[in-house]
Amino acid sequence: MVHPRRGHSASVRTEILDVVGVGFGPSNLGLAIAVAEHNATASERLTCRFVEKQARFGWHRGMLLEDATMQVSFLKDLVTLRNPTSPFSFLAYLKRHDRLVDFINYGSVFPTRLEFHDYLEWAAARFAGQVDYGCEVLAIEPAVGVDGSVDHLVVEVRDSAGRTVRQPARNVVLATGLRPHLPSGAVLGERIWHSSDLLTRLGELAGRPPARVAVVGAGQSAAENVDHLHRTFPDAEVCAVFTRYGYSPADDTSFANRIFDPGAVDDFYSAPDEAKRLILGYHANTNYSVVDPELIETLYRRHYHERVAGRERLRFLNVTRAAGAVQVEDRVELAIESMLDGTRDVLVADLVVFATGYRPCDPLELLGPFGAYCHCDTVGRLAVHRDYRVVTAPEVTAGVYLQGPTEHTHGLSSTLLSTTAVRSGEIVTSIAARSAASTVDRRADGLPASATSR
Repeated sequence: MVHPRRGHSASVRTEILDVVGVGFGPSNLGLAIAVAEHNATASERLTCRFVEKQARFGWHRGMLLEDATMQVSFLKDLVTLRNPTSPFSFLAYLKRHDRLVDFINYGSVFPTRLEFHDYLEWAAARFAGQVDYGCEVLAIEPAVGVDGSVDHLVVEVRDSAGRTVRQPARNVVLATGLRPHLPSGAVLGERIWHSSDLLTRLGELAGRPPARVAVVGAGQSAAENVDHLHRTFPDAEVCAVFTRYGYSPADDTSFANRIFDPGAVDDFYSAPDEAKRLILGYHANTNYSVVDPELIETLYRRHYHERVAGRERLRFLNVTRAAGAVQVEDRVELAIESMLDGTRDVLVADLVVFATGYRPCDPLELLGPFGAYCHCDTVGRLAVHRDYRVVTAPEVTAGVYLQGPTEHTHGLSSTLLSTTAVRSGEIVTSIAARSAASTVDRRADGLPASATSR
């Protein structure tokens, strides 16, 4: 954890906000909308602010391939499942951009990833005044009262000018996203990339197109990378390396998709641990290491046509494990191992892209000293209430809410867009209810309602 230099002064904001959101991707953007819609009708408004490390709003910019589509319906946008009449819906975005009729004629519930990103940017722009971009959260500390109680937290932030700011808040909502995952033995470099950087780094190859590219991984991003690189570099050999026999199709059938319903979160949360383990296993093929059937068919047909033509640029190294990658001068030596007989070989390529997925960030890394107040389960994961609030010691009335790393408690949709709208609303409802209860308590003690909020 990074802390300010010894002796370096930090400015302290005196107003205790109701909410500070850490991260401003789709999840906390959904939260900002839910707060705004709550404030439009509630007698007690919630004050909130967000901190985002990126210099501007962006969501997986490196994977905004021109023809890649979303894998969820546009109706699972930031608001519709919670408030179908919201002015922040995808349909409202289409109407604002004079494309509503055109999208209807488009004939699909799956917009391109590029268009959905434009929708998110459109919504985020309306909260620009509430977001501190280019800022990094250094620590989240408990504000311990004289009686040992913790009624608020202090979020320590390094702003875009390098100054340290300390912002008190009654509640902190962590939505720090996912961290690119690399297998053991792989280190990112000039010619070793993660798929999340594909589009942002392709320009580095201008003027020197690769002769051979390897893509490691078996999921949707891996298949999209293979497809894009194969089309982008028409003279290059593109090698797909994965441990399966072939790409596995995503289960996008109607019954299987019920695992992403808001009601499924209630079912999962109340289920015994063994049932949770089985549910995650049964339905992993709705999300993990699976590919849209249409893309699988496209790649297979392309590979077959190349074999017929006698020029096989698209190669599949299946049942093969990547055992490490090392850059040697301007080449990468990718160690590969057969899963069938254990034989090893070295694949020499100009570029290796690891499309090996993501992992949630560990909230405890950011919570620092406050982590001592948080309860964990038997394997060290944070215990989480149904309203996404971390279970804390009795003396803590401040709230820490999680958007993302709750798959072990809330199920498969925790890191996905499917329940963003409903989850954001539930968090805001929880914060508002606890804020109202706190106001009642202060009034019962003869204190002004705002005694500890300004």
